[in-house]
Amino acid sequence: MNESTARTTTPPSASSPAARRGDEDQRVYLHGLSWEDFEAIVRIRGECSVPRIHFVGGELELLTPSMNHESIKKTFARLLETWSEERGPELYGVGSWLLKESREEAGAEPDECYVIDGEPVEGGRPDVAIEVIWTRGGLDRLEIYRRLGVREVWFWEEDRVAIHRLKTDVSGYDPVTKSELLPEVDAELLGRLAGATGSQTARVKALRAWLRGEGPHPEAPKAD
Repeated sequence: MNESTARTTTPPSASSPAARRGDEDQRVYLHGLSWEDFEAIVRIRGECSVPRIHFVGGELELLTPSMNHESIKKTFARLLETWSEERGPELYGVGSWLLKESREEAGAEPDECYVIDGEPVEGGRPDVAIEVIWTRGGLDRLEIYRRLGVREVWFWEEDRVAIHRLKTDVSGYDPVTKSELLPEVDAELLGRLAGATGSQTARVKALRAWLRGEGPHPEAPKAD
C-alpha cells in the first residue's frame, strides 16, 4: 500500500441507538488507498463475512457489525422475503454481495440486497440494497451506491425505513415515501417489526398469517 495510508477509528455518536444500548458497531478507516490497495484488502479478507467493506475515492471503511445490527438486518430480510413469498414480486436475495466498480473507485457490501424478478449475474447490480444504521457515522453510503448504480437504497434506523431512489441522470438519490420497485411492500411496517423485541420467528409467522388473511395485524395487541 502507498505511504499515505492511515488507520483511524471513530466512536459512535452519543445520540445513536447503539451508544444508548452499549452495543456499538466497530469501524476502522484506511485513507489514501489506490484501487489496487482496495482489491488487495478484499483478497486478504477472503470469503469471511466480516469485516464488511465500503470504499469510495481512496477511503476504505471496515465495519464489524454488532449482534443487534446483525439481528435486525436478518429479521428485516426474513420479513421482506415473507412478503415477497405471499404477495410478490419474486426476490432473489444476495446477502452482502461485494459490489465493485473500478472506474468509479467504489465498492460496497450491503447488509442485504435483492434482485427483483430475475437472478444476479457476475458484475451486475442488485435492484435494492438494504443498510441498517445501528451506529451512526461511516462513509457516505448513498454516494457509494450512486457510483455503483444501485436503483434503490433502504436504510433502517430506529424502527423506521428511509427509501432513496436513484435519479434518472444518476446524479444522486431522491428520498421517496414508497418504493417504486416494490410498491406494495409496507416498508414502515417491516421496519417496526424488525426492531421489535421477542421471537424473530413469531414476527415472521404473524406477518405471514396477516398477509394470508388468517390472522390479525401483526402489530395488534395480543389477547389475554
